Amino acid sequence: MSRELLLKGLNPMQKEAVLHEGSPLLVLAGAGSGKTRVITHKFAYFAKSNKVSPHSIFAVTFTNKASDEMKRRIALLIGKDMDGSWIGTFHSQCNRILRKEIKALGYNNNFLIYDTDDHCNLIRHILKEFRIYEAMYKGVASRISSLKSSLVTPSKFLSKTDGFGFDEKLAKVYVRYQDELKRSNALDFDDLIMLAVKLFEENPLLLEKYRTIFNYVLVDEFQDTNYAQYRLLKLLAARDNICVVGDDDQSIYKFRGADVRNILNFEKDFPRAKVIKLEQNYRSTQNILDVAGAVIAGNSDRKPKKLWTERGCGEKVYYCWFNTEEDEAKHIAAMIKELYLKGECRYKDFAVLYRVNFQARAIEDALRDERIPYRVMGGISFYHRKEIKDIIAYMRLAVNHDDNVSLRRIINCPVRGIGAATLSKIEHEAKNKSLSLFAAIKAILKANSVALSVRGKLGGFVKLIEHIASDEYRSAADMLKAIIEKTGYMDSVEEDKTHNIYELIASAEGKDIGDFSDRAALLTAMDDINAENSVSLMTLHSTKGLEFPVVFVAGLEDGLMPYFKALQNEDEISEERRLFYVGMTRAKNVLWLTGTKKRRLYNTKVQEQEPSRFLADIPQQCCQRIEKSASPQPNTVSVKRAVQFKKPLLYIIGCRVKHPKWGVGVIRECYGDGDEQKVMVNFPDVGVKRLALRCANLEKI
Repeated sequence: MSRELLLKGLNPMQKEAVLHEGSPLLVLAGAGSGKTRVITHKFAYFAKSNKVSPHSIFAVTFTNKASDEMKRRIALLIGKDMDGSWIGTFHSQCNRILRKEIKALGYNNNFLIYDTDDHCNLIRHILKEFRIYEAMYKGVASRISSLKSSLVTPSKFLSKTDGFGFDEKLAKVYVRYQDELKRSNALDFDDLIMLAVKLFEENPLLLEKYRTIFNYVLVDEFQDTNYAQYRLLKLLAARDNICVVGDDDQSIYKFRGADVRNILNFEKDFPRAKVIKLEQNYRSTQNILDVAGAVIAGNSDRKPKKLWTERGCGEKVYYCWFNTEEDEAKHIAAMIKELYLKGECRYKDFAVLYRVNFQARAIEDALRDERIPYRVMGGISFYHRKEIKDIIAYMRLAVNHDDNVSLRRIINCPVRGIGAATLSKIEHEAKNKSLSLFAAIKAILKANSVALSVRGKLGGFVKLIEHIASDEYRSAADMLKAIIEKTGYMDSVEEDKTHNIYELIASAEGKDIGDFSDRAALLTAMDDINAENSVSLMTLHSTKGLEFPVVFVAGLEDGLMPYFKALQNEDEISEERRLFYVGMTRAKNVLWLTGTKKRRLYNTKVQEQEPSRFLADIPQQCCQRIEKSASPQPNTVSVKRAVQFKKPLLYIIGCRVKHPKWGVGVIRECYGDGDEQKVMVNFPDVGVKRLALRCANLEKI
């Protein structure tokens, strides 16, 4: 495709972004504004104009699915295969660099990549060893990930530098965790970024080498970058040869370390930067855009954008308030069934979005009652299923005998009579002699220090792994077939799981063993999304990059949206507002917003709910407000155009308050309206007290 054809069909702002060169560029791409088109066409235009080689553009995004789509589109535009190009996720790009250069940091370049499950399993093992409450492993894993995303190494954390919330037990676990990774020659996801930054910061010649290789840096979803990722980009783009594309209004992954300040401060970090706004939306109707825009405008610290479309106003956004969550779910199911039977939509055209997973229960029940097919998104990734993880663990241990996490996983899988006591003995030997678990087993066998029956089982396991490792394989698929045959694993698997194993083998045909192992570790649940004809159910955090003709956003109540844990912090409220905005802008044609007067939360008894405070920002001329009547007919509604949203409750469950006599307590229950509102507060010293707000003299803290 010629350069002229590459520009054809772009709107004026998209065209300006594609043509810009000579200084850093920030493209503020509103929801549905064609950012992927801009990125791919900019890449292709540079390549076609011979200004930059297609193999010298460092292009990064956040999911394998997105990077594969980017490669596909660019290949079509420039008529060349993009294999070998530097297009990929942050993790895959850093993995590629480290495979070549990590020896400069004291690692072997055949390192393993531990995925989230491996990461958590290792932390659980360390907590158990240190006699720290094992159930804390998810919180500990999150804290360690957060530290690494901020480029805080164990030694830096131990220095008790202000701002990182030093905790002695956490420091102890972090140090041991990192030592275990190094001992196993393994990296977790965060290490891939952190060590790439360290590599460049400590080796100026290597940094200059890659600055020379990468003539241009192109970044998608820039608002989702964390501190470490942004530091990497600034190191590589020291010559101002960078274009970032993103939307601060869609920054919703703070809990993963994403820092919206990266996009807000880009012009300070790159003073010569040009800013181009993409405000023409190609996805949604104007009513949907106006409603979403009015809500997000409530965030003060943002770069303002006014989205518009040529699609027309479309249907008004529906808002419906129900008595119970069951009523809400039944109405959603009934509307889906009605539109489907009319032939207006397929089931795959519908999405039901919610803030937290437990909300799906009532919706699933209602869809099943109507015999509507559905899928709950964000579940277990294909590569995280037990049978898949087990088989790949055999592959990884055969390739790297120092992989303790994989050994612990499969030493007794299938069952071979190696119990917890034997494993404990192996762990003890490994610790005393600073060996890997596999080497410790061999040492135990050599010393003949276990019972004959155990010796036979351990010896059989060692021979099995060494036998798998000793053979030569043409591809990863051949190795997987050998593992299944030699381990007898298939005999221990339920019949309905065997299909997954055959699918794994098929996916490995023709693949290099190392590359296949890396890809399996780097894939996530979002990379498994397919287009089967069923209604999609998912949390709002899972919706990025998706769109549907009809969207229901359920549970729009204070305490759910915004979430109760966010109510005491303005930054958290802003994040919740962005989350709501992202959910609404997934809708192409029809958007329903729903909530309920009563809901069962966290297995407690049913409690009174109030409409989300965000709803008060919605312009009435864009919204048709509907109140479900008490009619027994499932689709009967009475329209009340003048319905006004109630003022949000002053206090909600989980809120901390101070009483002049009993001190600080936590609200456990709320009910009633206005001056009649009452709360149940748990005070540590005096227990639970029922209080009327009009005379309790409570103070929010």
